[in-house]
Amino acid sequence: MNNKSFHKSFKLNGKSFLSEDELIDFSKTISNSVVTFLTDWFNTNDFVIVKTSGSTGKPKPIALKKEFMKNSALATGKFFSLKENTTALLCLSTDYIAGKMMLVRALILGWQLDVVRTDSTPLKGIKKQYDFSAMVPLQLRNSLNDVHKVDKLIIGGGVVSNDLISAIQNISTKVFATYGMTETITHIAVKRLNNFTPLLGETTKQSCYETLPNVKITVDVRNCLLIEAPKVSSEKISTNDVVSMISENEFDWLGRYDNVINSGGIKLHPEKIEEKLSKILTSRFFVIGVPDAILGEKLILIIENVLSGETQEHFLTRIKEESSLTKFEIPKNIYFLPQFIETETKKIQRKNTLNLICF
Repeated sequence: MNNKSFHKSFKLNGKSFLSEDELIDFSKTISNSVVTFLTDWFNTNDFVIVKTSGSTGKPKPIALKKEFMKNSALATGKFFSLKENTTALLCLSTDYIAGKMMLVRALILGWQLDVVRTDSTPLKGIKKQYDFSAMVPLQLRNSLNDVHKVDKLIIGGGVVSNDLISAIQNISTKVFATYGMTETITHIAVKRLNNFTPLLGETTKQSCYETLPNVKITVDVRNCLLIEAPKVSSEKISTNDVVSMISENEFDWLGRYDNVINSGGIKLHPEKIEEKLSKILTSRFFVIGVPDAILGEKLILIIENVLSGETQEHFLTRIKEESSLTKFEIPKNIYFLPQFIETETKKIQRKNTLNLICF
């Protein structure tokens, strides 16, 4: 491995490299995870083995073509106008696709990439200004006082709550939510969360996702998203994400088909209910359906780490008085747990967490 197969402008933690071997040797000062990925990236295989996040099932290894990963990097660079010498911050684990792709983008596009330790406050102590970074919602929430250090920021790995969206409206950073999965090599669509462009003297809020270049979207009979992205996947991808098509390249995400609750013949989307509840609940929570003799399924609310003294009646009263939930969307029961079960990437494992409750 002595042929230089990365962009001439690429830098890692401020250092340039003459060969793959030199780069891999230097990466040993960063983490074993980075070393492992770079070694795999520069080997003779035309694919890389990555593991899924495990948010919708048990984590599993899948093979991704390096050609597709390069195409994904090029699409992101084009969409966000991130050219050679872009300064970027990697604060996600390179054990997973989101972190790996930050490395690939830097290698292919010639970025100056700094890698910091993966934790919940990645910008703490950072003095430098960056053009681009990627975070999970928790990192953004804990970085509100420092996020101005990043010009463009993509958020993945979970839903961005309404209160967090409100908190970022007056910051200079351009923040985008991403839609994608390991199989699509991170995002194939993004939506703007703040700094909206005025239109005819008014502020317009883009509430839908816009696809990246070379991505075609349709829906199946369930209204679940179908993705044709030949630059990043050789097969048409069928998802369980219920969407509302806005145009041929725009859609609104409604929720997971396998999360839909059929309660007395009324179909309820937990994600949309949670979006409304996030305006009044500060603790982590989620809603889910459980079997019911009369309704078939009933909607319940599970809240994490509630202060002592706060009761189900207290929360139900607040929900009825302060939320915009319809009568069908109001939870039939509320349960409290000290801590949710999570994946390695900090996503809530809903069904496993539900099993902690004794009905």
